[in-house]
Amino acid sequence: MKAVCLLSGGMDSCVTAAIAKNAGYEIYAITFDYGQRNRKEIESAIKVAAALQAKEHKIINADLRVFGRSALTDTIEVPEFEDRRNEIPPTYVPARNTIFLSYGLAYAEAIDADAVFIGANAVDYSGYPDCRKEYIEAYQRVADLGTRRGAEGKPIKIMAPIIGMTKGEIVKKGVELNAPFEHTWSCYRSGDKACGKCDSCVLRLRGFEEAGVKDPIEYE
Repeated sequence: MKAVCLLSGGMDSCVTAAIAKNAGYEIYAITFDYGQRNRKEIESAIKVAAALQAKEHKIINADLRVFGRSALTDTIEVPEFEDRRNEIPPTYVPARNTIFLSYGLAYAEAIDADAVFIGANAVDYSGYPDCRKEYIEAYQRVADLGTRRGAEGKPIKIMAPIIGMTKGEIVKKGVELNAPFEHTWSCYRSGDKACGKCDSCVLRLRGFEEAGVKDPIEYE
């Protein structure tokens, strides 16, 4: 079995890829250079793909800076952590998962893969609308209707295995599967060490604390 795994370099996509590998899939990793200000996550994705023995790893240039409107690609300041569950934060990148899943789906069709894995998480999430279960279910319908395999009755599965997990549960699952957390990078800001203050860092640290596991990366 083959699976395309969307690999950002962060904790969630790392564990998701480890789950795919443990389920018996050959991993075909795909990472996006979308003009993100923090380049370190691409380096991390390369290390994670190697550690998980990905069959292939493609770096796709999909520059989303042309649209702007995100603190991850534009000059908008990356804020410190706040509970924003009722609002969409400035770190949201417009339609990012829809764009990435479309590339992943095309790659899956090209190599005749059975599934596309994405590390979307709806429990301890930062208010992103494209990280919800309803979104994944809707995209599965797109995959069923808009691909050759879907039309032939062999649909490509859109898999989001950690979507209902807390960050603590994600860490525990990663430890169970020997996910290479030491190679991951979650921080929204650039620097030699993670800031420990942005949404992504705070949620990551909370997850390791809940799991009773030491985070192997360095923080300021």
